Amino acid sequence: MSRASDRVTDALYGLGWSTVKTLPEPVAAALGRTIADTVWKRRGPSVLRLESNLARVVPDAGPERLAALSKAGMRSYMRYWMESFRLPTWTDERVAADVRVEGDHHLKDVLESGRGAIVALPHLANWDLAGAWVTRTMGVPFTTVAERLKPESLFDRFVAYRESLGMEVLPHTGGSAFGTLARRLRAGGLVCLVADRDLSASGIEVDFFGSRARMPGGSALLAQQTGAALLPVNLWYEASPVMRARIHPPVEVPGTGTRAEKTSVMTQALADAFAGGIAEHPEDWHMLQRLWLEDLDPREPRRGNE
Repeated sequence: MSRASDRVTDALYGLGWSTVKTLPEPVAAALGRTIADTVWKRRGPSVLRLESNLARVVPDAGPERLAALSKAGMRSYMRYWMESFRLPTWTDERVAADVRVEGDHHLKDVLESGRGAIVALPHLANWDLAGAWVTRTMGVPFTTVAERLKPESLFDRFVAYRESLGMEVLPHTGGSAFGTLARRLRAGGLVCLVADRDLSASGIEVDFFGSRARMPGGSALLAQQTGAALLPVNLWYEASPVMRARIHPPVEVPGTGTRAEKTSVMTQALADAFAGGIAEHPEDWHMLQRLWLEDLDPREPRRGNE
C-alpha cells in the first residue's frame, strides 16, 4: 500500500509539472483557486492545523475571520503550487517584472565585498520564485537544502526542478550538508535556507508570537563559523502576478557569550524578523504543520512543505 501511495503521489506531481505549465495562465489560476476552495471546505487536518496556527498569529481574530484567513491561506498555498509548476517556463524578464524587492542592496553589498551570505526566510509566499529572482535577475547561483521526500523519485523531481532554476540542492539528511554549505560560504557564495520550522527535534527554542517554538539553528551556526552575513527575508503576495520581498539588514553575531548563547540570540532575531512579516501577511504563511512546542505530538513525523 505504501509503495502504491508513493507511486500515486509521484504521478500526481509529475502530472502537475507536465500539464499545468501548458494551461493558459487564467485557467491555471482558476484551477488553483478551485482546488484550494475544495480542500478548505472539507476541513481536513491540514486546514484545521493552518487555522490553529493562524489563531496564534492573529489572537484577536474570531471564528469568521479565522475561517476567512484559512481560506485565503489555502488559495495562497495553491498559488504557490500553480506558480511552481509553471515557473520553469517563465522568462527572465517575467521573473524580473513580477518579483519586486525592497532592501536588495543589503544582499548585493555583502556579495560584492566577497563575503558569503546566508538568506533565511520562512514559508511565506513562493520561496522558489524568490530563488529564481536571485539566479536570473542578480545572476548569482546559490546552494540550498531540501528535505528528502518519499518516494525517492519525488525528491529527484524537486531536485531537478530547483536545479533548473539555478540552485544547488543538498539533501537535508546524510550529515554532509552543513560542511558543504560552510565551504560555499567561505568561498564568498550564497546560501538560502527556509528556516522557520525545525525538522530535527534539536533546534533552538525561540519565543514566537508569545509562545515557545523550535527553529533550526544552522543559519546562525554557519554565520559564526564562516563569517558570512545572515540576512532575514520576508515574502508576500500582491495581486497576481506580483510577489514582494523585503531583505532585512544582517543579524549581527553577538560580541560575547558561548557559541550556544550566540546561536540562541541570533535565531531569536530571525524569529522576530519572520514574525513581523507573517503578522503583516498571515494568509501567505504556508504552515500546515504543528510548530509550537505545546502543539507537537512526539509521535508525529516531522515533514516539511516542500
